[in-house]
Amino acid sequence: MSGLLLNAAACAAIAMSAFAFVWTLHKQEYKDTNLPSLWALILFWATIALAFLFVCVRVIAAFYGYTGVDRICYYLASIPLAFLPVSLVFFIVYVVTGDKRASLAMSLIFSAFGIVYLWFLFTSEIAGPEVTYWATIFSIDSDAAITVYLSGLFIVPTAMVIALLGIILARKISKRHRYRIALTLVAISIVFDFILVDAIAIWDVMQVVSRIFILIGVVLAFLAYHPPDTLQDRLGIREIHDEIEVIDG
Repeated sequence: MSGLLLNAAACAAIAMSAFAFVWTLHKQEYKDTNLPSLWALILFWATIALAFLFVCVRVIAAFYGYTGVDRICYYLASIPLAFLPVSLVFFIVYVVTGDKRASLAMSLIFSAFGIVYLWFLFTSEIAGPEVTYWATIFSIDSDAAITVYLSGLFIVPTAMVIALLGIILARKISKRHRYRIALTLVAISIVFDFILVDAIAIWDVMQVVSRIFILIGVVLAFLAYHPPDTLQDRLGIREIHDEIEVIDG
């Protein structure tokens, strides 16, 4: 089987798993105070699903030699990925402060970063696609776009995730709540980090490996809210199913 088909299968699995997780979050009942963080989580994972749906199409297009479709889908996928930190930042700020206005203000700042990144991306030269056995790779010939992506769209949100994890784990909370928070943030961190690896991959196998880890991150996020019985028994968190709740402050 071609490595490109394995690549496409990984992308399809990411999209379907993320959509499934979004659906389960949407169907649950939550406290009103948790709704802003709930919708931020839903938007985050829906953005992942949408982006990798486009990525899946572009990999399949590359497999069949449709480089034009590959290029179009590359640009389409870059749009949701550019705004991925927006919902994440809203979620983090709301969990820490409980203030929707502050959360919205910070989200707008990162929306501006996303717009600036897309402007540099769409106005710069994009080399590719370079289609190999494993992957289809584009190269961005814009230092400005790369700088905005790394500084505004990756480093700061990642630091915020790590800080939130430290803050939450320092609090005295129930074991089930600690499990859900820790695993959710670890899942988000894995997904976020390997999306960066995917974006800058110059080695074709690295692209496939990064997408497998992104899939693992999505699965971990699902397990944070729907742990199997054996895991609940082992960790002593069986009561986690008695009350489904979104992480809040």
